[in-house]
Amino acid sequence: MENSDLEQLKQPNNRKSKKRHSRKTGFYYSFLTIALIFCLIQIGYGAILNVTKIISYQGKTVTLQNLLKKAQMRNHDLKAEKKMVTSDNSLEGIARNNLKLAEEDEVLIIINQKVEEPKKKTKKWDFKGFKGFNIKKQEKAVEPAGEIYIPPEVIEE
Repeated sequence: MENSDLEQLKQPNNRKSKKRHSRKTGFYYSFLTIALIFCLIQIGYGAILNVTKIISYQGKTVTLQNLLKKAQMRNHDLKAEKKMVTSDNSLEGIARNNLKLAEEDEVLIIINQKVEEPKKKTKKWDFKGFKGFNIKKQEKAVEPAGEIYIPPEVIEE
């Protein structure tokens, strides 16, 4: 009888311990599930971020390659122009036309042409671009003629 009494006493306690154990394992599994979902979200976010960076950098490399080709073409053109300008015939032409020089046995005749003076403009009031009391003129960004333009999207972040 003592065995049966002990078994009856252990059974309710056994049920409680099984419920506790199942609750603990359920909590443990749900915690692991949440942790794994969080890790998957982080991995997905990182992959998307890396793919967008790769696309951005590929676009920048294409832009830089085009810019390099333009610069090399301009360099080639400038070298050809330098050769042309430094030749004897071109130097003689510059001396004759721009500097008005002549050789030893030559006579130089300069014909001055009448230059018309520009007419003075009368100042008119322009209220179309009026923006309050802002008197400063807006300056437009002018690209220098001798330099190569580097687009802003190419500049490193």
